[in-house]
Amino acid sequence: MTQPEQAPRAAAPTAVPPADRTTTLAIGGMTCGACVGRVERKLGRLTGVSASVNLATARARIDHPAAVSVTDLVATVEAAGFTAHLPEAAPAAPRPDEAGPPAADPAAGPSADAEEPADDRPDARPEDGDGAGAERRRLLLTAALALPVLALSMVPGWQFRNWQWLCFMLAAPVAVWGAAPFHVRALRGLRHGAATMDTLVSLGVAASFGWSTYALFLGGAGTPGMTMPFSLLPAAGDGTSHLYLEAAVGVPLFVLAGRRMEARARRGTGAALRSLAELAAKEVSVPGPDGTERRIPIARLGVGDRFLVRPGERVATDGTVRTGSSALDLSLITGESHPVEVGPGATVVGGAVNSGGLLEVRADAVGGDTQLARITRLVEDAQTGKTRAQRLADAVAAVFVPAVLTIAVTVLGFWLGAGADPQAAVTAAVAVLVVACPCALGLATPTALLAATGRGAQLGILVSGPQALERLRRIDTVVLDKTGTLTTGRMTVRDVTHRTDGRDPDEVLRLAATVEQCSEHPVARAVLGHVRDHRPAVRLEPAAAVRDFTATPGFGVRGALDGRTVTVVRPPDDPTGLPAPLPEAVRAAGAAGRTAVLVTVDGTPEAVLALGDALRPDGYRAVDHLRRLGVRPVLATGDRAATARVVARQLAITEVHAQARPHDKAALVTTLQEHGGRVAVVGDGVNDAAALALADLGIAMGGGTDAAIGAADVTLVREDLQAIADAVRLARRTLGTIRANLFWAFGYNLVTVPLAAVGLLNPMLAAAAMSASSLLVVGNSLRLRAWQPPSATRGTRRSTAASRHRTNGTWESA
Repeated sequence: MTQPEQAPRAAAPTAVPPADRTTTLAIGGMTCGACVGRVERKLGRLTGVSASVNLATARARIDHPAAVSVTDLVATVEAAGFTAHLPEAAPAAPRPDEAGPPAADPAAGPSADAEEPADDRPDARPEDGDGAGAERRRLLLTAALALPVLALSMVPGWQFRNWQWLCFMLAAPVAVWGAAPFHVRALRGLRHGAATMDTLVSLGVAASFGWSTYALFLGGAGTPGMTMPFSLLPAAGDGTSHLYLEAAVGVPLFVLAGRRMEARARRGTGAALRSLAELAAKEVSVPGPDGTERRIPIARLGVGDRFLVRPGERVATDGTVRTGSSALDLSLITGESHPVEVGPGATVVGGAVNSGGLLEVRADAVGGDTQLARITRLVEDAQTGKTRAQRLADAVAAVFVPAVLTIAVTVLGFWLGAGADPQAAVTAAVAVLVVACPCALGLATPTALLAATGRGAQLGILVSGPQALERLRRIDTVVLDKTGTLTTGRMTVRDVTHRTDGRDPDEVLRLAATVEQCSEHPVARAVLGHVRDHRPAVRLEPAAAVRDFTATPGFGVRGALDGRTVTVVRPPDDPTGLPAPLPEAVRAAGAAGRTAVLVTVDGTPEAVLALGDALRPDGYRAVDHLRRLGVRPVLATGDRAATARVVARQLAITEVHAQARPHDKAALVTTLQEHGGRVAVVGDGVNDAAALALADLGIAMGGGTDAAIGAADVTLVREDLQAIADAVRLARRTLGTIRANLFWAFGYNLVTVPLAAVGLLNPMLAAAAMSASSLLVVGNSLRLRAWQPPSATRGTRRSTAASRHRTNGTWESA
């Protein structure tokens, strides 16, 4: 899939054309970190191209200029010895009013349906498909042939006359056919001048089987009645060459079994992302003009179309309820544990489950524009990134296999030069080849990111990538916006005060509400809602009637209507100069913790509107949890100081910055950073976008504006402030898991390779250890799937005590 590249935070000087497209390719044939490094190096040699390849998902995220087509990218990957294609997507069914097939994109490259070996398809399920079935049969037949060889080789009492020849006949198909995938990929790499994990396995099997063949036919091991004791250590020569058939069958058996279990475990780490994809409806019920109903594919549903949602069904796409009322279960999308009541005019999210009555919904977004699609894209993008530690691991893995080959040859030469028995030298060299494992290095970060980002999506926490996780773990200061972040953002007009001898009150509200139709701010929604609900006789002009509309973030709006200039703005700091009784209305609103806005017509103040907004019920506990995590909360709001202090007092926030415009919030972030703080900003509006982009970490509320979400590193889909603390905890747990994985991956190779080199590891046991190393890394990452945020029982007592000082649980009545 190809999508426009988002604007970077800061432009870095470069000598190559800037990347203006981002393409994701599915890569087939990768088995270890060395493969990842080779694909990235090959793509990186193209002008203006940079690539990040993920071993766990078998995907490459490629930034490239438009001059480099997808066909060029695919050809480059194939030249490196791998397969590549665009990820498969479900074909879109044409709408009834559309005729003819879609035009082919000449730059789209090869079709995703092109022929490709089944075992190389990265997006094939390990449980399904002909390729998976063939690999399962290969494993079962390999096990059936290998187990008798292992038993006879390891239990001398079972070794009958000519047992070695039976073992040879059983081992031959294993060494040739059972290990064929390793031989094929090793030869493919050899043709391209590269060595991978498959090269090590192939050489280990070939050396073990080749030595055993020599021992049987030329070394005296084929003599009838020969017995061979099993030893974990090389034995002294007794004139008869030993057999290593157990290594020749054990290596492919253990590696095949290990990779199958690893593939299943890696699939488990991505289960949450697949569950999100499965939330999308396949068909939808559409009412006809004659009152009849028909089912159509979801791809034929367009913006503005109406569809029905029955109890128990999923909402097909994002939309607005036209008729009916019900409760929606959003737990699988946003992590909300309680059903959300909806009725006419309410917005609904695709994928939500209807728990109550029949709904008729108008589609507002379809396909890739829905919230569910955006969530899926965010999670996919996050999983393709790498931490700094993983980039180091990939750099090591890229030279790991050549280094191991060099060590194996050196070990063989050293043992032979020291006068050791040749079979002991071969044993040590083969053990070095087999025990070395770059796979664990390549899987250390991707599997943890797969599990963590998937779990985060289930909890309503969307992280843009591993760099955001690293910054999230280190933040020590969080700047919180008020409206829509600490409060619900659903403001309502609580009081209206008109000036004495002023214009007609209904006329003033009509002008203000008409101008506010052009804004998306919560204040605008509150004014419009008040006029429509409480002044039904007031007829509003369409938004197109407003001329010269301007919105100043943190201040208000201005527009021309019916030849009059209308403003809905923040009152002056000193309202004394306003006509009576407007100054008293402004002061009363501030004292009550409400937001006051001033309406002027042709420069004359006409009315003051007092707006109230409920504090989120979990606000105090969320702020308390942040303190417990060592994060200092700071309140920055464009509201008046009196209102800001009321909110801060309710949440026990001691540092308050009121009447902060967008540039003031950005300056505050810079000041905190200059004092050594690692600053995160939480916001939801256009006025927060600059601070979100400037901060070390930007956190946007999922219900906020596109500008805020686009500038943020983390998006909280869940309408729960405690998700901020949960995100910090998840980041710290994930980075801890990644560090443990890398420690194991490096430590395993640092310990086992020297043991094998000095002859203290049997090749068969080395193969088992190598497979176990990857499984341990994946298994450690899988623990993140079951991670649960800690219970907030410790904060309950403080939260309960604080609630005694509140009135009706909201701050506007304080």
